[in-house]
Amino acid sequence: MESNHLKPSGIVNWIGDSVLFKLAIIGFLTLLLLIPSEWIQSLIRERQNRQEEVLKDISDKWSSSQLLQGPVMILPYRITRQITDASGKISREDAITNVYILPDKLNISSHIEPEIRHRGIFDAVVYNAKMSVSGNFTPLELEKSGISPEKILWDKAKVVIGLSDLKGLKNNPTIQLDNRQYAVEPDFTSLDLFTNNLIILPDLSKERNTALAFSFNLDLRGSTELNFLHLGKSTDVTVKSSWADPSFTGRYLPEDPKIDQRGFSAQWKIPFFNRPYPQQWIADNTSLHTSTEPEAVHPPTENVDQGRKLEETVFGVKFLLPIDQYQKTMRTAKYSFLIILLTFLSLFFTELLYKKKVHILQYVLIGAAMTIYYTLLLAFSERIGFNGAYLLASVSTVLLISTFIAMLLKSRKPVLIFGTILTTFYIFIFVIIQLQDYALIFGSVGLFLTVAVMMFLSAKMDWNRQPLTEEQ
Repeated sequence: MESNHLKPSGIVNWIGDSVLFKLAIIGFLTLLLLIPSEWIQSLIRERQNRQEEVLKDISDKWSSSQLLQGPVMILPYRITRQITDASGKISREDAITNVYILPDKLNISSHIEPEIRHRGIFDAVVYNAKMSVSGNFTPLELEKSGISPEKILWDKAKVVIGLSDLKGLKNNPTIQLDNRQYAVEPDFTSLDLFTNNLIILPDLSKERNTALAFSFNLDLRGSTELNFLHLGKSTDVTVKSSWADPSFTGRYLPEDPKIDQRGFSAQWKIPFFNRPYPQQWIADNTSLHTSTEPEAVHPPTENVDQGRKLEETVFGVKFLLPIDQYQKTMRTAKYSFLIILLTFLSLFFTELLYKKKVHILQYVLIGAAMTIYYTLLLAFSERIGFNGAYLLASVSTVLLISTFIAMLLKSRKPVLIFGTILTTFYIFIFVIIQLQDYALIFGSVGLFLTVAVMMFLSAKMDWNRQPLTEEQ
């Protein structure tokens, strides 16, 4: 009598029991899980962009990062130009150009008090800065520049300071020039020296001299960073602050900075050899402000290497928040493929060692749990920081998967082994994330040892054993 249950065909038998086929399915499933992993990385980038938007909004309301530029003295100068018209006729006309003079010595002393402003779950660093600026201008180089003193409009002289965000000014500054006080006012004319120009208009018709001392104080607000433009023949900048996590930016690093939990102090001493423009020059209009298109920014005269960018002379300090959960979460998410693959292989070896069969659907569920782990990590890191979130998400995921494996295999020993392996993987990734200089060597050694263990286990197994029975 024929049986009610048909026997499976040989191909179906081979598909159900083949180790090679199951390995192929596990590999395909691991690759398939890269899709939600990429979605999670996109979510991390979205949250990071949201944080940057909030920081920008706070900065716009308080004041953005500040760049102090100048001072620069400008002397209008009468010249006669020779003009050739279309017919070849030559004529002459009077015109006004400018002589630009930079400081001989530029000394800046800054004391900065940062504070943290909160917006929802996001934080931003803002600061109040008290700055003292002093120095002197160089004498006018008459012979070198070919300038005739009687053609200089001494009564039209200007001294210009640049500040990237005038909204941050807390006082109405005055400049002392040659023992005389001048009130600073914004300039909205055709002057394009800096992005935002603050000027004084000293009448130098009596002095007829540019070798003048200057000094002024600024009380201003800013956010995230404070920068300076190297304009002096000798530029000396000192910055002190109670902030314990500074990052020094720009081409020039401070000399022997001191950083501890109470704050930091830093000093820059920069000679004019590191400057891509001269001490004095003649031009109709010069721009010394940074641009949104750096390639459009050039030094003031044709005698200077046009390939050098003005940005090269900007230096300063950035106030870092000691919270980088998005960067660490992103780095962790980039290891998702490795963790999922190693977990699947560990479960597969557990199947072979204990002769217990795990259905491919259960692999899918375990992969889903390991993918959701990264959303937990992201969500909790925004609230309790990366380290606490990593511990919470990892423990939750290990307990969930271990409990699930216990229900499948109905044996305590393989569950303990698998839970230990999974815990080791998460500890391994955490250590790599914390390391900077040694992350590559530590990760490479760890992967080498992992492959070595798998090679050892595979050599001990009988790959031709009888088919496994699937757990009901």
